[in-house]
Parts: sequence; structure tokens; C-alpha cells
Amino acid sequence: MTADSQNRIRILIADDHELMRHGLRSLLAARPDWEVCGEAIDGREAIEKTELLRPDILLLDITMPYINGLEVARTVSRDIPGTQVLIVSQHAESEMRPHALEAGARGYVSKNEAGRRLLIAIEDLVARKSHASQSR
Repeated sequence: MTADSQNRIRILIADDHELMRHGLRSLLAARPDWEVCGEAIDGREAIEKTELLRPDILLLDITMPYINGLEVARTVSRDIPGTQVLIVSQHAESEMRPHALEAGARGYVSKNEAGRRLLIAIEDLVARKSHASQSR
């Protein structure tokens, strides 16, 4: 994938902690073929911005004000199927991953392991999407 603006992977970050949003943005900036197209600070805003911006990937926390991340994942996977949801949460992966996948998320990364695993998880989503579109 090239780094021109038409082929960039567009990512929306939804987390109620400013420091986490900035950290994720910094981590993603290392990839010239990825673009953070926006940020959301609560569940309502995550849905609104996903509808408006139509990102390829929504990085989503579970514990969010107004609407929790699992409900956001359900809404996005149902109403905006072009956006893949990747949960990035402080909750133990063994406990929450099944609930996240049931809600429509395509993957789960613990915040404790985001530095090691997030980029790989996003690459996996991009590869699956690319493979699915080529298979049609």
C-alpha cells in the first residue's frame, strides 16, 4: 500500500483519556500509509464521528462515557459495516475479548500490550479486508 492520501488507512481513535488518545496517535504516526482521521472522547461521539468520517478502522475503548464501547461496536458493525472495530482496553483480554467479538469487534488489544501488539493487530485487519475485497 502506498502512502498517498487515496490509499491511506483511515483510523478513528475513541478513548475518554486524552493521554491515551495522544499515545495511540503517536504510535500510529510511525506508519505513513495510516492516517488518524479523528478522535472521539465518548461513546456518542464515537458513533457520530464514525458515521461522518467513515474510517477504515475504529480504535475503541470499552469504558466510555454515555455509551460503552461494546454498544458502540454493536452499532458500528451493524450500521457502518465498512468500518472495522478494534477494541483497545484496560480490561483483561481473557474476560472481555469474547464480549467484544460478540459485539462485532474484529479484534482486541489490551492497553498494557498496545505498544507491542497494536500495529500488528491493525495490519491483520488491513490484510483481511484487502483479501476479502480481492476475493469478490
